[in-house]
Amino acid sequence: MYNYLRLLKNAFVILFCLAMVLCCYTPANCYVLQGPHLLDLMIKKYGNAKKLLVSQNLIFYDNIRQMGAVEINETLSYVFPEEFRSDILSENTQKIHVVSKDRTLTIIDGKIADDFQSVFDIYKDLILYRSRILLQKRLDMLGVDGSIASLGRFRGKIVYIVGAQYPDESASQVWIDKDTFRPIRWIISKKAGNGRQDAIEFRYVQWKMFDNNWYPIRIEIYQDDTLLREIVVDNIDTTPSFSEDFFNIKKLQSTYMEAGPGKQEQSDQEGLSEIQKTIEEFKKIYR
Repeated sequence: MYNYLRLLKNAFVILFCLAMVLCCYTPANCYVLQGPHLLDLMIKKYGNAKKLLVSQNLIFYDNIRQMGAVEINETLSYVFPEEFRSDILSENTQKIHVVSKDRTLTIIDGKIADDFQSVFDIYKDLILYRSRILLQKRLDMLGVDGSIASLGRFRGKIVYIVGAQYPDESASQVWIDKDTFRPIRWIISKKAGNGRQDAIEFRYVQWKMFDNNWYPIRIEIYQDDTLLREIVVDNIDTTPSFSEDFFNIKKLQSTYMEAGPGKQEQSDQEGLSEIQKTIEEFKKIYR
């Protein structure tokens, strides 16, 4: 009887340990959907809206100077899958950023800025390009290898990873929730000067449905696990109306004049990484 109880106890311990291993195990060797297929499924889960008008708060954290957070209002306008516009109007400045197909334009205080696209604005690309071919092309430009896909875990969730083999986070990659097929994480990694690795991370923290269309209402942007920027959505209109020239870059170029940076500003930015340049540009605009 004693031996029987001991065997039963040992069997229970073995089964318990096996269950724990299975719970923590990521089935790396099981079948994983291909990257292009994953992107296609992700896009289809967004919904069928043709246009969106998004009102949101943009929060910038100045961790270096420890001066607290700067909060401004931003309006985003989408016409899927290739037109986007951001409008910011604060006490100190006005900024317009337009994407139309493969062209971009930034206007600051009524003047056309140098060809500067903030790395912080790239988060919207996963939402804008609602065509697998267009999105795959854009991700490829940003270093995400769509031919690589794996399974991993993030905050207790099983995720598909496009662009890297889990748990490698040194390459640019998109993380997609296995259950919902909504993106939850995007890492953009580039080589900077002196052999450094320059990485920015977008976390799509919270999603909400608006008229049968999913949209991320809270996005966090990190560098080296430090929160630099946060986006909190106030409202979304799924049936907006835009004027004919609202996204017309040629029309905007004819309306506003060009203004390039001074020599001193160019000199000050030499040697800075791409992300550092973006942060400095942000400070100049919103200080």
